[in-house]
Amino acid sequence: MRSSNPVFSRRGIGRDNGQPGVNPAPQAGGPAAAQGGNPYAGTNPYAPQGGNPYAQGQQDLTPEQLQQMYGAPPAGTLQTGRMTMDDVVMRTGMTLGTVVVGAAVAWLMELPLGLAIGCALIAMVLGLVQAFKRKPSPPLILTYAAFEGLFLGALSGMVNERFAGAPMQAVLGTMAVFAGVLIAYKTRVIRVNRRFYRYVMAAAIGFVLLTAVNLLFMAFGGGEGLGFRSGPLGILFGVIGVILGACFLALDFKQVEDGLAYGAPREESWMAAFGLTLTLVWIYLELLRLIAILRGD
Repeated sequence: MRSSNPVFSRRGIGRDNGQPGVNPAPQAGGPAAAQGGNPYAGTNPYAPQGGNPYAQGQQDLTPEQLQQMYGAPPAGTLQTGRMTMDDVVMRTGMTLGTVVVGAAVAWLMELPLGLAIGCALIAMVLGLVQAFKRKPSPPLILTYAAFEGLFLGALSGMVNERFAGAPMQAVLGTMAVFAGVLIAYKTRVIRVNRRFYRYVMAAAIGFVLLTAVNLLFMAFGGGEGLGFRSGPLGILFGVIGVILGACFLALDFKQVEDGLAYGAPREESWMAAFGLTLTLVWIYLELLRLIAILRGD
């Protein structure tokens, strides 16, 4: 399972009966398994073209052996090494907890801006390294979370000096966005399908490109660049950033749901935690900037 974030996603979203992401994926050991069908064959969102990457070594099994394997009880009832919701919750809690601890240390130590930017660059490099690894690395992910937390803590402390209480408002806003998207996803108000995925990725690419261009104008031209970080245009840009973050959350929830349904290995829960942490950090930063703009006008 890979995160739906545009930098870290390397696998597609779920498909069912040929229609991307329209219906929930079949549970491992469910009706399809009882009928002798392989739930991974052709419908596994984690499988590259040609088969299931988690079924290596099964090509020489007899039909009876395959039937016995795929007709077994769901993964959650046996110690099969498959990812469970408890795994995702635990790993996400560990990753976010590391971010919080790092942020608290930076806040209390009043980490200088230069060191904070250095921590942000290190976190970005570690994130990219994890993105290109074939398997998630827990030490790498937790180290990324620690440096990300140091950056967030230093930045939040500086913003709090000018706009008291803004970081706490951003934290509460991030929690509200998470809860709202989760409820909307579980009640199918938000339906993640291939069209949704394409629109979100296109919007994200445009958002990142505009941000990069704005930074270049700020670096070489001085001032506010194209005005995406202040005033009415900055407010609009911030709202779009929060909406994009909410869309990424929906994509991450879909990836977790598909990973549970298709029996992803337990280690993939670390990648789910990584993706969720990355998205929540994005939402927090956009809300923090948006609150600063609104309170500064």
